[in-house]
Amino acid sequence: MTSAPSADAPRRSRAPLAITAAIIVGLVVVFFIVAGFYADVLWFDQLGFLSVLTTQWLAAGVLFLVGFLAMAVPVWVSIQLAYRLRPIYAKLNSQLDRYQQVIEPLRRLAMWGLPALLGLFAGVAAATRWQTTLMWLNRTEVGRVDPQFHFDVSFFLFDLPFFQSALGFASAVVLICALVTVATSYLYGSLRVSGREVLISKAARVQIAITASIYLLLQAISIWFDQYSTLTDTNDLITGAGYTDVNATIPGRAILAGIAAVVAILFLVTAIIGRWRLPVIGTVLLIVSSLLIGSLYPWVVQRFQVDPSAKTLESEYIQRNIDLTRDAYDLSKIDVVPYNATTTAEPGALRADAETTANIRILDPAIVSDAFSQLEQFKQYYQFPSNLDVDRYTIDGKSQDTVVAVRDLKLEGLNAGNTWVNSTVVYTHGYGVVAAYGNQRTVDGQPVFLESGIPSVGSLGKYEPRVYFGETSPPYSIVGAPKGSKPVELDYPSGTDGAQQTYTTFTGNGGPKLDNVFKKLIYALKFQSEQIFLSDSVNNDSQIIYDRDPIERVKKVAPYLTLDSDAYPSVVDGKIKWIVDGYTTSSSYPYSTPIGLSAATADTENPAQPYALDQINYMRNSVKATVDAYDGSVTLYAWDTEDPILKTWEKIFPSTVKPMSDMSGDLMSHVRYPADMFKVQRAMLGQYHVTDPGSFYSHDDAWTTPNDPVSPPASPTLQPPYFLTMQMPDQKEPAFSIYSTFIPDASGATSRNVLTGYLSANADAGSTKGERSADYGKLTLLTLPKDDTVPGPGQVQAKFNADPVVSTQLNLLKQGQSKVLNGNLLTLPVGGGLLYVQPVYVQSTGGGGYPLLQKVLVAFGDQIAFEDTLDTALNVLFGGVSGANAGDTKVAPSTGTTPGTGTAPGNGTTPDTSTGNPATDAELRSLLEVAKQAMTEKQAALASGDFAAYGAADKKLSDTIAKMLALLGQ
Repeated sequence: MTSAPSADAPRRSRAPLAITAAIIVGLVVVFFIVAGFYADVLWFDQLGFLSVLTTQWLAAGVLFLVGFLAMAVPVWVSIQLAYRLRPIYAKLNSQLDRYQQVIEPLRRLAMWGLPALLGLFAGVAAATRWQTTLMWLNRTEVGRVDPQFHFDVSFFLFDLPFFQSALGFASAVVLICALVTVATSYLYGSLRVSGREVLISKAARVQIAITASIYLLLQAISIWFDQYSTLTDTNDLITGAGYTDVNATIPGRAILAGIAAVVAILFLVTAIIGRWRLPVIGTVLLIVSSLLIGSLYPWVVQRFQVDPSAKTLESEYIQRNIDLTRDAYDLSKIDVVPYNATTTAEPGALRADAETTANIRILDPAIVSDAFSQLEQFKQYYQFPSNLDVDRYTIDGKSQDTVVAVRDLKLEGLNAGNTWVNSTVVYTHGYGVVAAYGNQRTVDGQPVFLESGIPSVGSLGKYEPRVYFGETSPPYSIVGAPKGSKPVELDYPSGTDGAQQTYTTFTGNGGPKLDNVFKKLIYALKFQSEQIFLSDSVNNDSQIIYDRDPIERVKKVAPYLTLDSDAYPSVVDGKIKWIVDGYTTSSSYPYSTPIGLSAATADTENPAQPYALDQINYMRNSVKATVDAYDGSVTLYAWDTEDPILKTWEKIFPSTVKPMSDMSGDLMSHVRYPADMFKVQRAMLGQYHVTDPGSFYSHDDAWTTPNDPVSPPASPTLQPPYFLTMQMPDQKEPAFSIYSTFIPDASGATSRNVLTGYLSANADAGSTKGERSADYGKLTLLTLPKDDTVPGPGQVQAKFNADPVVSTQLNLLKQGQSKVLNGNLLTLPVGGGLLYVQPVYVQSTGGGGYPLLQKVLVAFGDQIAFEDTLDTALNVLFGGVSGANAGDTKVAPSTGTTPGTGTAPGNGTTPDTSTGNPATDAELRSLLEVAKQAMTEKQAALASGDFAAYGAADKKLSDTIAKMLALLGQ
């Protein structure tokens, strides 16, 4: 007789399949994880920073293991002790019996699984603290002591954060051990509640008492360290310990730490003698003491002793806050210069500032991007950023401020041609730097380029123009090919109409090689593209380049740096280099007021950025980094060699940061004072330009950064700082600088948009190899007299908008399909006062229109002028003769670049108009006289307010210029 198959047979047959499927899924997950790790290894190794990755992994791995064991082992021991020392014949109630019946089958799993699970969470939490731990292990002394405890400041930067983190972790471990001990003891009868009586076995008593003793001892140590935290805590007046903290809070915490230590000893006594009365009384005493000594007493001191005499009692501590805040933000050596600014524009007043006025930048980098695109984009697969950068180059022996950008890729412009092969293998890089004179314009308002065209031609010399690593480069490209193979990477369009194509092959070392099947599979998984694995365009000589944004690359190889929000391109030593400023920051500098980094650096040109550490109270521009636009190589240079945080990280990641002496003279000539650092410093100087504690307490001279006058009134943004070559009143010669202005910090009816201060930083590091100019970074603060009113940017912009002559001319410019764009409002300390300069652009609202610089507004005191050129406007403003010539004295004729010809636009000098035909030359000279007469008539009409005559003269001038251009064949 055959027996019927068991019902469990199908289940048994499915079990091996389920196990096999689980193993396969596990292996796939592990492979994906390993693939990601291996891709990171390849990337860092190719870049030469593998030690940065391995150090992070090693530190995080060790801390994970420490955190796992530090949590799992004590919890496991606590559960095991509570279970093994349980009373064997304990009489339990029925409810606990049911609990035991439910838990018993899972007891072994819970006793091992719960510690392992808690250890896993603790390990992950500990691993995230790898930076704090490594900084403590490699800490560097600052050489300055705090004014309260007289510790080296490094204690607050490195030691205190680590100790507090370790104490917090240890306290959490002990607290969890106490909880699982009580739960296990209760479940197995070691701890019972009978009516109002709590019954506890001797073993449970000893275990709980010792655990409580350890916890209270940790709290005693933590409270003791809380004394030192008062130096970084912020109160209603300052950051740091004030009178109440020094005389009540700090002594109170020392006393509470002692009481907590005594109570810890009482719990140990209980473990021995078995009486809970003493530790219970001690715990109550600790709680009452914390209320009385820790809270009530400081409140009484503050309320009845400090508040009535705060200005006097807090004076010493305000001074500490002022001194250390200025030191933390590198403001201690600022040069404060009283500037009795005049508001009267006298003839010839600019004669002493001739070099500054010649360098005034009338090209707004936030507006002319469209002009760059229309004139220099050439093809739809190129683009320029919306905000261009300001740099300087030496042209004909003179430093020249320029507006620069790289011609980067825009794959969206390929439209239907945006296939995988095109976007990954063919269109791999941008091409060339485009640079325009900051102080010049053509006759019709276009930029005057000093470097332009494809191939690049101009004043910057020969350099590698290909941009494989840029701010808008594709996520990844596959480049390189065997020697002798046909190039497939589009280099640039060529020919007179740009219809032909020139191809190239990448020959650098820009990314990991795809020289075996495994690497191809790794990156196919990473970028979720089977084409990387299957395409015949990928060969053993191929390289995959990714993480191409300069800031992203520096962030990965230097994870300890906070990076400036703007990387800018420069032609350095025959290559295009992205220059990135790196900062070391901290939130633990004693007596230093914190600031929100995101809010401080946000303005019209830079939206708020997310930062890992946003609230900081210490900042240094410690590193200058470069990223090669061709091969993506990253180089870090130590810029602030005295910074203790950088010194600490150099110990952690040795040989990753090069000394300043390795910087070439060409590179030195292009680094500049970092904008984000300057923004933070100006934000702090709004209050901390005051060094007298009494005035600081009264808050009677607080300043703020003015809103950008061209930002929307409904949602105003701060005016960004600007780079200009200028000569400050205390300087002997002009220097490339960054500046910003201040107005009173007030709102509502009390607000006054008048200038109170003018801050500049020398941004010129010189051009000597490895040697920084002595004046670089020098901060100069011009303080304006309080009894005089120099208009602020808002007032000046309002005056421009309200002036009837200006508004009439603007209305004329707006006629038809045109809109007027006000450019950046620059402020310059020249002529004994403050000169405002604002370019005015006109842009057609029709398709393909781009901004053309048509007018320039200037103001000095209460006087304004509005002319076609800056030079003319300054002459009109200063009584007919300013005494200096602006950079647009000779307006260049309109020039463009024919795509593919390599013809560069004009260089800003007056072109040779000789045609070789005597008759034509004579006609040109005749037309030139007509143009001069039209300009004279135009100015006379403007001065008399006769706008009909002004319009006629303007048309006459335009017609004459058109005839001249026609004769020249333009």
